Amino acid sequence: MGKIAFVFSGQGAQYSGMGKSLYDISSASKNLYDYAESIRQGTIEQSFKGTDEELKQTKNTQPCLYLVDLSAALALKEQGINADAVAGFSLGEIAALAFGNAYSAEDGFKIVVKRGQFMQEASGKHDTKMAAVLKLDSETIEKVCSEFEDVYPVNYNSAGQTVVAGKSDELELFKEKMKEYPCRIIDLAVSGAFHSPFMKEASDKFSETLKEFKLSKPEIPVYANLTALPYGENVAEMLTKQIISPVRWQKTIENMINDGVTTFIEVGAGKTLSGLIKKISSDVKVYSVEDEGSLLETVKAVKENA
Repeated sequence: MGKIAFVFSGQGAQYSGMGKSLYDISSASKNLYDYAESIRQGTIEQSFKGTDEELKQTKNTQPCLYLVDLSAALALKEQGINADAVAGFSLGEIAALAFGNAYSAEDGFKIVVKRGQFMQEASGKHDTKMAAVLKLDSETIEKVCSEFEDVYPVNYNSAGQTVVAGKSDELELFKEKMKEYPCRIIDLAVSGAFHSPFMKEASDKFSETLKEFKLSKPEIPVYANLTALPYGENVAEMLTKQIISPVRWQKTIENMINDGVTTFIEVGAGKTLSGLIKKISSDVKVYSVEDEGSLLETVKAVKENA
């Protein structure tokens, strides 16, 4: 059997009730949530009973998703399934680094609270939007983006899916221009132009915050959104740049496969990453864990294939 990788869900996958069944069955998950509650009161209530509107706010989304992401990975570990490598999509990278022991799970929660706060503040200062462009190559999308002052490719998700971000008025002009090409465009329900220069203030503040924590090279390979390669010693620098730089997800998955990963397990809310990985390669096995049922199914399937 080849290597197993855990991939940690990103923003947009959140839903009310996420993490509840993991909290109920996993001691590691319960300990993590109880710690989070002790330093950010109301986090458990938000995660398990929060409204969609409440969970869409970046300052809430990121801490709550971090907990379900990391809980799913820790629950797998309790069941005897471990990862040879990990990666996380945007916010998910914070949980991936905690799982890789670049910092403690507790410090990871403190870090993600600050990240969510800074990114929401930055979002509020600009009228920006994000949209996914489907069924078109990224090179063409890059070319069209370059014709606008404030529109950027920010997520390279798969061969036929690239996300762009920019000022709302310019993004509308971009969408008009894209009618010249055979593609579909879907507006994304997010609060800001993440992974673009509009996040510069958040990135600067985050850089200062990271100085308060002990960060070290991960103990297992953690593939970075910034480079699509494993982290080295410069964790703080990479995390800071990640906020204002594109997520190179397709290349990340391709590099992991080239390095021997044959099984991917998405950990956290939803199955978005599972779908992207299946588009990137039909040669790998893909599972997901977000609750008790999917945990037991995945553990059974992975052990049978071992």
